[in-house]
Order: sequence, then structure tokens, then C-alpha cells
Amino acid sequence: MFAPVSLNALSNHGFDSLIDVRSPAEFAEDHLPGALNLPVLNDEERARVGTIYKQQSPFRARKIGAALVFRNAATHIETALADRDGGWRPLVYCWRGGQRSGSFSWMLREIGWRADTLEGGYKTFRRFVTDLLYETPLPYRLVQLGGYTGTGKTALLHRLHHLGVQIIDLEGLARHRGSLLGRLDEPQPGQKAFESALATALVSLDPARPVLLEAESSRIGDLALPPTLWCAMKEAPWIVVDAPLEARAGYLARVYHSVLADHIELKNKLEPLRQHRGHTVVNRWMDLIDARDHLALCRALAHEHYDPAYDKSVRKHAPRVAARIESSDLSETALDAASQRIAAAFQRIESAPAGASVIRPTTAAL
Repeated sequence: MFAPVSLNALSNHGFDSLIDVRSPAEFAEDHLPGALNLPVLNDEERARVGTIYKQQSPFRARKIGAALVFRNAATHIETALADRDGGWRPLVYCWRGGQRSGSFSWMLREIGWRADTLEGGYKTFRRFVTDLLYETPLPYRLVQLGGYTGTGKTALLHRLHHLGVQIIDLEGLARHRGSLLGRLDEPQPGQKAFESALATALVSLDPARPVLLEAESSRIGDLALPPTLWCAMKEAPWIVVDAPLEARAGYLARVYHSVLADHIELKNKLEPLRQHRGHTVVNRWMDLIDARDHLALCRALAHEHYDPAYDKSVRKHAPRVAARIESSDLSETALDAASQRIAAAFQRIESAPAGASVIRPTTAAL
């Protein structure tokens, strides 16, 4: 029985494969990152066995369940696991490390594979995640990358990662660009799955070094930022990227090209903003969509929707600005240069003693 004492120990489990034998619905809601789903009971079978357990007898439920488990396990051995050699060492888990994972790992060991089970199953993993994101202060120094929508913050974040800066890509984990037009083609994960990915990403980082992440509100699309992360973000210093409105409009038109091309869906996204921005403003946006003037539309959205929302958030949270990075345009060359300047500002923050102020006296207020 594998009994990790922390999320970091579980993330570095050392097994060849991670096998989740829960039902597909359980797996879809959330699972350990990198796990392969080989259900020993499918959704219908799990419901059937549970009903027999409650309405007839636990013995009859276990007998029927065992037949289903071993039948399904045999199928997995003949298909998904057919190419595994004799030295394969998998870690198997179910909901709480009980009969489903125990039965499957027993069969694997009888074959000769070095299978083990996760003590406490998925519930052990979930407890580690909630402890990190809900119960204790995060052991990381965070720095936020702020700036108006369209300043290329996500692109800059990935450039900074290649420059050796520790980052967390919240929008990537949430599968959402974090703005009105930001929903991607693929659906967002559920809240639990988002938290699992976030916690796993966090424990892979060096807590002795600061972590850069994009400034966000408390929600990204349909997902809420967990409380310990949100509390740490509110206390984090900012590096702010500034760029002219025209440059930002051009950048938005490039980044959101596919979204802007779907005029019907675009209008549906903008329609609810009538109650916030008024009919006159939204009607003008609709006219720009009909005219296929995407650049003018992005300019209007930035000036009349994104920027006021950003200004309101800044007034509310009053971030501590450690550095401002100005870029006259947002071409690939300009983003490369900006990332170098951000990395230098980040280095100053990283080298400052813990608890020391990183606010430069000459920094202008937002």
C-alpha cells in the first residue's frame, strides 16, 4: 500500500503508470493528473451494485460486483494493458482505496506486475489539494503581471517561462482567456479538476523563488480561484504592462480572430452587456460587427468595456506596483523586448530580501 504524506510525495510517486479504476463519470469529474481510466465498474454497473447493496443485501451486491469487476479487468488486460512487459509497475486507485482498486491490483500482481494501491484512494489526493488551496497559506511569493486587456500578458508570460521565470498559467489551466471573448473551443474543466491541475502545478515549483502569474479577477470564466491563492494574489506586487489603445486593438483583433469571425456567436456574447454598457453603446458594437470592422470593434470594446472594468478592479484592490513596462507596439519583436524588461524587473523582486518593499518611489500610481 502506497501511503504518501504530502501532495508533493504523491506527485512524485515513481510508478510507471497511474491507473484510475473508478467509473467514467467519477473520472470525468476529477482525477489525479496523468491517470489512465480503466474502470472496473462502468457508470450503470456502479449504480446497479449500489442499489442492490442498499435495497437487497451487501453480500449479493459484493457477489455481483466481483463478477463485474473481474470481467471488466480481464478486458483491460487483453486490450489497454496488452503491451505491458513483466517489469511494469502501476499504482492503482479508486474512490477511497477499497475493493475496486484492491481487486484490480491483486489481479495485476497475480499476473506478475508490481502493482500497488494508493492508500485512501482519490480521497487522499483530494484532501491534499484542499489543504493546499483552502486550509493553509500558500508557501509561495507571488508577483502579478497586470495591464489592460490586449497588452499581450499571456504571450509575455510564456516568453518569461522560457527565460527561466517561474510561472503559473491560470488561464491555461482554466482553459479560458479570462475575458468576455475568452472562452476557448474546448469546454472549461470542472472546479475540482481545475483545482487539481492548479495544485499539481504549484507543488512542482520551487517555494524559495517567486512565481509570476497573470493578474485575474476572483473568477476565470465559470471557475473560482481557490481562497488561499486569491488571498496571496491580493497581497502580491504587480508588474504592469502599458501599451497604447491602437496597439492593443490590433493585438486583440489578431488573438481573437476566430472569435470575431463568428458574427452570430459574437453578437450573442455581447448582447448581455446592454444592462452594463447601455443600448447605444452595444448597438454601435453590433453595427461594427455587421460592417466586419474587427479592428474598430476591438478598439471600442477595449475603450468602452475592458478598460473601465479593469480600472474599477484596480481602484477596488489598489495593487502595489513594483514596475511599469511600456511598449509602443505589440509585435512579436516588441513582445520579446518587453519580456526581457519584465524579467529584469522580476529579478529585482526575486533578489529583494523577504518582506522588503519592492515598490519603487518613482513608480506612478495606476
